[in-house]
Amino acid sequence: MKQLNFHHLQYFYAVAKEGSVTRAAELMNVTPQTVSGQISTFEDYIGSPLFTREGKRLEPNSLGQIALRYADDIFNLGNELSRTLATQDVGKVANFSVGIVDVIPKVMVFDMLNDCFDLDKRFVLECHEGDLPSLLADLSINKLDLIISDQPLPIGVSVRAVNHYLGQSGVTFFTSKGESEKYQTDFPNSLHKSPFLMPSRKSAQYQSLLSWFTQSKIVPTIVAEVDDSALLKFFGQTGRGIFCVSSAVESDVLAQFDVAVIGRIDVVSDRYYGILPERKFKHPAVDAVLASAEQLLSKN
Repeated sequence: MKQLNFHHLQYFYAVAKEGSVTRAAELMNVTPQTVSGQISTFEDYIGSPLFTREGKRLEPNSLGQIALRYADDIFNLGNELSRTLATQDVGKVANFSVGIVDVIPKVMVFDMLNDCFDLDKRFVLECHEGDLPSLLADLSINKLDLIISDQPLPIGVSVRAVNHYLGQSGVTFFTSKGESEKYQTDFPNSLHKSPFLMPSRKSAQYQSLLSWFTQSKIVPTIVAEVDDSALLKFFGQTGRGIFCVSSAVESDVLAQFDVAVIGRIDVVSDRYYGILPERKFKHPAVDAVLASAEQLLSKN
């Protein structure tokens, strides 16, 4: 078999990802006829069709799925090589791009990332916040070097990545200082029918809290569900309700917000993960961040 034409492979890859010749043509800024011609040439070279039509979409058939897996590796490795070579002339490593699942307390993220500024090799730290599916999409196309998440990589997701378990932490409950004494005496029963600020439904903590409330026969009065962890604390310190965060950052919360601890539990625990792309070379800052995260969570 003669050498593979990577130009043809790129057209195949675009159609496989977009599910349409027309959308692939728009993406590559060529005509649909050009895309169709390149796909036909590639299939002639392979000696077999690579797509089947399912409704309005073109889907890779069994042979096409094999080709797509190899194409993923080839183009992802090419992107990684481009990033590496682009920085060598100026003696730097590529910028360090970290995705942060938006429900994780920002003070925790700060503690995990702060030490990477002290590394010998210089780079620009880029922090991107979002939900896990969006961040995984960016990871799959090499836009991120690491994701810090409260959930592991979902089973069955088509992203070439690995989980790195960082540790876990129980949770601490807080309220405004003026309200704290009446809740401390009979904790956790004091939570029953009390105003409560819930974390986002997207967080793993949300479901864990609901389960614990049910088992403990506690029915708090939920007054808000808040995505942003900092906003949750601002509401809490003004007396709008009780809230909880990972005990790993309890001292930081007490230092930064006008709140008091009313109790702690280990039955509900937050687990944290580093999700890394499958690459030949890790960014040199990754190990420093993972080590800082593990040290932070080992204190609990």
